[in-house]
Amino acid sequence: MGLFSFLSQEIAIDLGTANTIIIHNDKVVVDEPSIVALDRRTDKLMAIGERARQMHGKTHDNIYTIRPLRDGVIADFNAAEQMIRGMIKMINTKQRWFTPSLTMVICIPSGSTEVEIRAVRDSAEHAGGREVYMIYEPMAAALGIGLDVEAPQGSMVVDIGGGTTEIAVISLGGIVTNKSIRIAGDDLTADIVEYMRRQHNIKVGERTAEQIKIHVGSALPELENPPTDYIVQGPNQMTALPIEVPVSYQEISHCLEKSISKIETAILSALEQTPPELYADIVNGGIYLAGGGALLRGLDKRLTDKINIPFHIAEAPLHAVARGTGIALKNRHKFSFLKR
Repeated sequence: MGLFSFLSQEIAIDLGTANTIIIHNDKVVVDEPSIVALDRRTDKLMAIGERARQMHGKTHDNIYTIRPLRDGVIADFNAAEQMIRGMIKMINTKQRWFTPSLTMVICIPSGSTEVEIRAVRDSAEHAGGREVYMIYEPMAAALGIGLDVEAPQGSMVVDIGGGTTEIAVISLGGIVTNKSIRIAGDDLTADIVEYMRRQHNIKVGERTAEQIKIHVGSALPELENPPTDYIVQGPNQMTALPIEVPVSYQEISHCLEKSISKIETAILSALEQTPPELYADIVNGGIYLAGGGALLRGLDKRLTDKINIPFHIAEAPLHAVARGTGIALKNRHKFSFLKR
């Protein structure tokens, strides 16, 4: 391997609905929004990641922006392939005279069908992957949080991403029970868009709704240190004149109520299917929250009160899955749960 190691490159990819993170040599080398801008006439790539996100909702007829993944799975094959290829190029900025052969580990939602897994594999191979391994998202999250997934002990992970919420009980290097629901960060954003339209008669786009969620998003109507109201500017639905509306965290907690209840129900249903011995382990060890949704104010407290099991937020929850995918890459010959 020694002599040819520079000819091959090993990367771990967390291909998320909202963000794509690439890890190379144990370091996060790419962390960009999962979005591409394409030329409508030629389908040529105009921009990816942050640059494409800045264009989102602001394009003219000749350019369109697209998020290649919906609900954690590839919705647009061509755009996904262009995005993976473009993001891999970001690592190889010192473009050599050859392209190294790539070994990849990519994480996928635990509820993926064979067809969806095939789509991810094909996209990765077209983007230059010679050896492509897959790992299920909750397994990657558990590794990234630092849990010993191969121990004869149950640990439970709830990974709230952009497109899916993955809930899994892991023991002995395998997933014992899992639940993958397509309610996650994107749905919370959509709830906010709808709420602003209905309640305040103001039109907001996806990006503004995302900002509202970050600044005043909350899972509880009462917080100990509440954020200040967030001022939203936009056109009035009726008159199209500009208006300013202050939005409080109480309002947002009220408007996210339905979606968060569905996530609660899914967690309870996964616990219901858990064998009693593992259930006891989970009650003692608590449940771990990862993914961007774990950052929602008060979510851990709300779930702890509701389910009576302590919930812990992973450190750097946005990178937990990517870190775990990186660990799986390093130990790919040892872990039996990676899919080829």
